[in-house]
Amino acid sequence: MIKATILVEELNNKKYDELLNDIYVDTNLLDYQRERYVKAINKYVSLYGDTDVEIYSAPGRSEVGGNHTDHQHGCVLAAAVNLDAIAVVGRVDNKIKVLSDDFDIAPINLEDLEIKKAEEGTSEALIRGVCARLKELGYNVGGFNAFITSDVLMGAGLSSSAAFETIIGTIISGLYNDMTIDPVVIAQVGQYAENVYFGKPCGLMDQCASSVGSLINIDFNDVAKPIVNKVDVDFSKFGHSLCIVDTKGSHADLTDEYAAIPMEMKKVANYFGKEFLREVDEEDFFNDIAGARKACQDRAVLRAIHLFEENKRVDQEVKALNNSDFETFKKVVKESGDSSYKFLQNVYANCDVQNQSVSIGLAMSEKIIGRNGVCRVHGGGFAGTIQAFVKDEFVTAYKTEIERVFGKGSCHVLKVRKYGGKKVI
Repeated sequence: MIKATILVEELNNKKYDELLNDIYVDTNLLDYQRERYVKAINKYVSLYGDTDVEIYSAPGRSEVGGNHTDHQHGCVLAAAVNLDAIAVVGRVDNKIKVLSDDFDIAPINLEDLEIKKAEEGTSEALIRGVCARLKELGYNVGGFNAFITSDVLMGAGLSSSAAFETIIGTIISGLYNDMTIDPVVIAQVGQYAENVYFGKPCGLMDQCASSVGSLINIDFNDVAKPIVNKVDVDFSKFGHSLCIVDTKGSHADLTDEYAAIPMEMKKVANYFGKEFLREVDEEDFFNDIAGARKACQDRAVLRAIHLFEENKRVDQEVKALNNSDFETFKKVVKESGDSSYKFLQNVYANCDVQNQSVSIGLAMSEKIIGRNGVCRVHGGGFAGTIQAFVKDEFVTAYKTEIERVFGKGSCHVLKVRKYGGKKVI
């Protein structure tokens, strides 16, 4: 650990510029990140005093392939991106106190890690759940004060909640377990906290992508031991940039829409005597579409059709990237987006059909991009962001035009980050 004010001085003297460039993969971001870190440390000092501190980071993620497959034990392709949550942390006894940007989170007493019904849907639930599960798994858990700030877009499909869960788990790994907790375990603990304490039935992809880092292909056939393989490709060599556009719709109050997807898919699986769709034989499914429709209703059947084909598309995307066949990769990305719109039906919420910002984003992106790239719904869907792979020479034009629709700063040109949850300093 290092005294907070000394760390500010070292950052201002550019001691950590090489480290920051390694993490954020863009020399143009050095001034921004340096100032961001200094501001966060100064905020910590104003809250808790000039103590010894450490700094941790956990990235947002971009889902590249495998839309809503993880909760059915399917396959995904996901990338950690260079937007992240950072935490300035000081060690204390018996409690965890966090201020996260403007959210003053109530202290968590580490002697009381039971589920609190009144905490459902809150940051307190996530912290308590992460600590409870890590303690249950036999890891050391202890207290800390922290100021956390994040530039991962909240409610916009880049998984700000997964970054938050990952950074809490990574802090505990660093402060009390010598950074020995496996990143996949931290991801599983984050999912547990979100499912059991927070009350949201999410899969494991978001947490795994944030915790592990890089571009990763994950097979969740055995969720206790997911197979995680890094896909070692350099996106820059393909002459395209990854653009994430914030369409300004929020994921707030859409939990029921998200919950309906795994619920309906499992209903189809149950009809065939299985718990998850990954276990259902595809030929059996298509041979009994009529029975499945009658038992499960049409939307559930359509969502199952998406799942079967989406798992195949992930393999196709990985193969295309490994073969440096970016044209095939883009074609499959487009097919994935079309399937999400038509069959998965997660581009807008049925409970609020007049608000379709993602649909507008896709329609305008297709018009603007033409043959200069592809776009698709991003993340959980219903609101939030779209994703576009755009030719480098067309990025400025795309950014200018799409920001005429959604406002200045709504288009983020991102890099794939090689680190997941990390102790920075």
